[in-house]
Amino acid sequence: MKIWGASETEVAQTYPCDAIAFPHDDVYFRAVAIDAPAQLVFRWLCQLRAAPYSYDWIDNLGRRSPPQLTPGLDHLRIGQRIMRVFRVVSFEPGQHLTIASGLEAPSWLVGDIALSYRLYAAARGTRLVAKVLVAPPPGLYGRLVAAVLPILDLVFMRKQFLTLRHYAERDARATTSEAGSAPFQ
Repeated sequence: MKIWGASETEVAQTYPCDAIAFPHDDVYFRAVAIDAPAQLVFRWLCQLRAAPYSYDWIDNLGRRSPPQLTPGLDHLRIGQRIMRVFRVVSFEPGQHLTIASGLEAPSWLVGDIALSYRLYAAARGTRLVAKVLVAPPPGLYGRLVAAVLPILDLVFMRKQFLTLRHYAERDARATTSEAGSAPFQ
């Protein structure tokens, strides 16, 4: 499945990863609505520097992804490592985080990947949309990767998005409760 949760309008948008010049064979979109402000959702995206927030027993070597915001992880720099195999390519706080693999050498496991996590204002909260560009490795192995990667990516990114949504919404509720105001609108 190459599109999960993204609208036709979101798919038609231009994303910062489009500026990364490498020939890609595939494009995936992932999206979720989050009942929290974009700045808070962006802070949770920055947490990807600490862990992938997906299936920890597989993609975080069994270590639990931090359930609280870690001070300082939102201090991004171009070239910083994120989720072990990616590097930060560009970012704008509260708007997008763009990362890529294969910047030093191509990834033998799944090929080269560039992706932008983009935040859009929604009627209630924020839309988190990811555009993923994929260039599988060459040859027979690459064709196998191209066949299974859309499914694996969906499984892992869906879990990541739902986990990030859970934490951002929890923190947004806690912030509004502490302030004694109505829930986030």
